[in-house]
Amino acid sequence: MTLPTTHVSFPAGAVTGESPVLAVHPLADGRYAVVTESTPFHPLDHTWPDQPADHGTLTVDGTELAVVDCLTGAVGPEGGAPLVGAEIPVKRGDEEWSWLVLHVLDTDPGDLTGRTATLAVDAERRAALSASHSGCHLLALALNAALAPRWRKDPGRSDAFGNPDFDSLAMASSVMDTQASTDTYRLGKSLKKKGFTVDATEEFPALADALPALTEAVNARLAAWVAADAPVRIEVPGPELTARRQWHCELPEGGAQIFCGGTHLHHLGELAELTTELRLSEDGAELVAVTSPKRG
Repeated sequence: MTLPTTHVSFPAGAVTGESPVLAVHPLADGRYAVVTESTPFHPLDHTWPDQPADHGTLTVDGTELAVVDCLTGAVGPEGGAPLVGAEIPVKRGDEEWSWLVLHVLDTDPGDLTGRTATLAVDAERRAALSASHSGCHLLALALNAALAPRWRKDPGRSDAFGNPDFDSLAMASSVMDTQASTDTYRLGKSLKKKGFTVDATEEFPALADALPALTEAVNARLAAWVAADAPVRIEVPGPELTARRQWHCELPEGGAQIFCGGTHLHHLGELAELTTELRLSEDGAELVAVTSPKRG
């Protein structure tokens, strides 16, 4: 039997739900994956694993089971057990495949197929991850604005406000946890060829020397956005796990949009503070931004 692609409610902020269990599968690491028709759980994205998976509980007939991890699985047109992570041989969203949220348990729950599960996400953990993820997007926009004068030419890609999209063009990795988001940018030959200035010129100090002023400018912009209590929403074209969702935030400068599959705040007033620390690697090849939200 080929399972249908899981429908998800986490983009709207849901942390609870009920759904029939479609299957239980053993995983290669000795754990077990429960597949439901729909879920509020956000799984780790196997293609861009920036936001960690939700944790929580799954309750069937009064028995509460701990969901210790949540993964993206895929089943091909011929059916069979779900493939996970690097095992998946096709691009995310391939329409011939079913894309599943795998609720991971440490112990064998037995055959739950056809029974109704009550799903509950750890709401505090979700809120912290959502704050870090929203902070990550805001950092991207604020950093793009602060670095815009350092581009000698149009690199061919701009953000929602028309600034050269340094965040996208230089991104090496983006990882978030319940405390902060950490974005690492590569300052190599490719970026310099696109027109980004790292070294000192008549116009600018070297990036290393400019970091204190840049950090101050980014944090001032972040503080203004938090103070404006800008609303945040996720545009959802469909309920499927693989739907291409988009983050929207109505900032004072205008509406900003970034494609994103994660979870987020509903408005920036949920934060008391949002600050970033910028630092360069010793060899100057990488810029790292650690952005820390403080919830109100």
